Amino acid sequence: MAIKGTDIVKKLPEGGKKNCKECGLPTCFAFAMKLASGGIAIDKCPYISPEVKIELEDALSPPIKPVTVGTGVSALTVGDEQVLYRHEKTFIHQPGMAVLISDDEPADVVEAKIKKLKELHFGWVGKVLKADMLALRHASGDRAAYAALVKKVLPVTDCPLMLISDDTDALLEAHNLCAERKPLLYPVTAQNLEKIISAVQARPAAVAVKAAGVESLVPLTNRLKEAGLEDILLDPGSRNLQSAIRDQTLIRRAALKQVFRPLGYPTVAFPCFMTADRQREILLASIFIIKYAGIIVLSDIDEHSLLPLLVQRMNIYTDPRIPMSMEEKVYPINNPDASSPVLITTNWALTYFIVSSEIESSKVPSWLCVKEAGGLGVLTAWAAGKFSGDNIAPFIKKCSIESKVNHRRLIIPGKVARIRHELTEALPDWDIIVGPREANEIPSYLPGLVKSWKN
Repeated sequence: MAIKGTDIVKKLPEGGKKNCKECGLPTCFAFAMKLASGGIAIDKCPYISPEVKIELEDALSPPIKPVTVGTGVSALTVGDEQVLYRHEKTFIHQPGMAVLISDDEPADVVEAKIKKLKELHFGWVGKVLKADMLALRHASGDRAAYAALVKKVLPVTDCPLMLISDDTDALLEAHNLCAERKPLLYPVTAQNLEKIISAVQARPAAVAVKAAGVESLVPLTNRLKEAGLEDILLDPGSRNLQSAIRDQTLIRRAALKQVFRPLGYPTVAFPCFMTADRQREILLASIFIIKYAGIIVLSDIDEHSLLPLLVQRMNIYTDPRIPMSMEEKVYPINNPDASSPVLITTNWALTYFIVSSEIESSKVPSWLCVKEAGGLGVLTAWAAGKFSGDNIAPFIKKCSIESKVNHRRLIIPGKVARIRHELTEALPDWDIIVGPREANEIPSYLPGLVKSWKN
């Protein structure tokens, strides 16, 4: 449980009664409350002792630490989760989907996997869904072959990299080749821990620790934290479904419910190593999306297996308190021109995709104006006062639709026909037309309407 402001104030100078105002706030109590909510940095108080500062920093840090792999716009952040169940609040950082490439695979297989990672992008509800990273595995036993694989990948993709090798020297050699990309090094074990610590202290990277069970992870993470390394992922070594679900759940509960810091890190899961059956591997990956994995490593990807996983991931990691919505703007459909009809609807994603697909089916080039309405459907938005003449009119004037068409005809949803008079008054230059009540009527409605305009 997060530390409260009332607990913080007792640890401040003079028991929270100094009230020097040097932090920019009127009292120590105000500083404590703002610090508890994350609204101010602890360094703003110049009088906190180093010991108390360390104690508060630890107490204020998230129960599951966020970890970033990679750099720049392609960087992947996982962790920082706050709840066991999505309906309690929301899950925050989607698990990274990694594609496994081994240095003993033929060159054409390697190139095909890289190509699929780069090209398998799917547009979905206004978002682009794709896999996130490459996991480069040293399977050949030949250090030169592994180094060659890393060198081959570096110039062709900027995605985050996970380096996998049981040969610690080969792992660190690969790390040196791509250290500026901040890769993830795996596995860190009791046997190579000190060697990895020395290397990562010199050239920072995220690390994934592996042990034979959840309990065995604890001394490894404690030692890494003691060495100043906290970009850590956890692999409890479970390689069957029952133990994997058990271990993922134990780690998550220990971090969130007991605030057990040694397990307060995201996890990595390997369905690619749990089965040779591709269909079962995808099913395992889908379970890890729900059951808390921070990074999921797949042996390969294709459009038929990847898209369902990405849609599931998006659905699970979409905040249930916030409706899925589209950007407020004018969307061209079927290559419209200046004489094409203009329709309007709300920005609820489901409404947009239903209406836009029906317009596409009509084969009539059209402009679809999508009005910001809090992600609500047409009737709900109207009832909430977010889809009425008073707020639609300003949108029509500012959205540039008037410069795109040579007419002034606006088609509104039939279910809100009552706003026609409001719009007529607010947009006197426009002819407000009441369209179909249901979107599935659009394909038969639009062609006849456009034909009547031409007669």
